Amino acid sequence: MLLELTPDQEFFRETTARFLDDQAPVDAVRGLRDDAAGFAADYWRRGAELGWTSLLVGEAAGGGTISGRAVVDLTLVAFEFGRHAAPGPLVACNIVAAALNDTGSHPDVLAALLSGEAIASWAYAEGSGRLGDVALDVRADGSDLVLNGVKRPVESAAQAQSLLVTGRSGEGLVQVLVPTDTPGLSVAPLRSVDLTRRFAAVTFEDVRVPAGAVVGAADADHARGGAGAQVARQLDLALVMLCAESVGAMQRGFDMTVEWALDRYTFGRPLASYQALKHRFADMKTWLEASHAVSDSAAAAVEARSPDASELASVAKAFIGDYGAELLQDCVQLHGGIGLTYEHDLHLFLRRLSVDRALFGTPAQHRQRITDFLQQEEAA
Repeated sequence: MLLELTPDQEFFRETTARFLDDQAPVDAVRGLRDDAAGFAADYWRRGAELGWTSLLVGEAAGGGTISGRAVVDLTLVAFEFGRHAAPGPLVACNIVAAALNDTGSHPDVLAALLSGEAIASWAYAEGSGRLGDVALDVRADGSDLVLNGVKRPVESAAQAQSLLVTGRSGEGLVQVLVPTDTPGLSVAPLRSVDLTRRFAAVTFEDVRVPAGAVVGAADADHARGGAGAQVARQLDLALVMLCAESVGAMQRGFDMTVEWALDRYTFGRPLASYQALKHRFADMKTWLEASHAVSDSAAAAVEARSPDASELASVAKAFIGDYGAELLQDCVQLHGGIGLTYEHDLHLFLRRLSVDRALFGTPAQHRQRITDFLQQEEAA
C-alpha cells in the first residue's frame, strides 16, 4: 500500500502477514478446497485475538484502533488477506461488528464477534441488476417482525450464528439481526471460484423475530442515523475492504510474475529482457500503482466520512475491478502454460480478485452509481 504507515501500523501489518504465512500458506489454502466452512474455527479465533474483528468497534465495547484511523487500519489486514488469498469472513464480520457498535445494540452478539467465538454476516445483496435495490419485506405483526424474501450471495451464511438483514418496511429501509436457527430461515449453498470463501442464498419465509431485533431505526429519508445512512456507511466499508484485498492479490500476482520473467530464460535471454514484454510490464505496473492510490484514497475518505466518500469508493471498486482482472489475466499469460495449471499458485489470487470484483456491485454497476452521484451533484 502507498499509505505512510506509523510504526504501530507497520508492526500490525507485519504481524498479520507473519500469522498468515504460518497459518494460511498456499498449500493450506488448497487443502481447504473441500472444507465445508473454508476456514478452521481456531484459526479465526486466533485472528480475532490479533484484532481482525475489533478495529471498527469502540474501546468501551472491547474494540480499539491501532492508529486512531480504524478504517485505514482494517485495510492493512484486508491487503494481507488478498496477498495471501487468506480464508475467513473478514468483510462480513467487520460490517456486522461496526453496525452493532454504531447503534449500541446486541452487545452480547458483538462480544462474541470480537472474541472470534461467533460468526455473523451481512445479508444485503439480492442478486438484482441495480446496486442498492432492496426488496426483502419486513412487516410488523403485533410485537414481532416478519421477514419474507431472498438474499444472495451471503458470505459464510452456513457458518454464521447471526445475520444482519437489510430489508424494507413501510417506513423505508430497516436492519434486523436474525439468528440463523430461526424457523423459516433456510440456507442453500452457492458455488464460488474462490477456494476458501463460502456463499449461500438465504431464504426468509415468514421468519418471525421480536421487535428488539432491529439494529438502529427504520428511515425512509436516509437521514443521518437512520437505516439508510447506516447501510450507506456499511457499503462504503465493505467496498474499501474489498478494494484493499483486491490490490493485495494484484500485488502478489505481479510480484510472482516479475520474479518468473527474470528467472525464466528463453533463447538464451531472460524473459523480462524482451521489449514487447517490458511494455506490458510497464502497463501492469501503472495499473497496480493506480490501484494502490485509488484504494488508499477511498479508505481515507471513508475514514474521514467525507461527503464524496461513497463516490470515491465506487471509483475505486470500478477501476480495480476492471484493471485488476486484466492485470492478473496478463500474469497468467506471461507464465505461459504453467500459469494455467492448478498446481501453480497464481490462480489463487485471480480467484480471489474475481470474487471481490463481483461482490457488492460489479464495475459496471459502480460506474452507473458514479453517474448517479454526478447527476445528483449537478441537480443540486
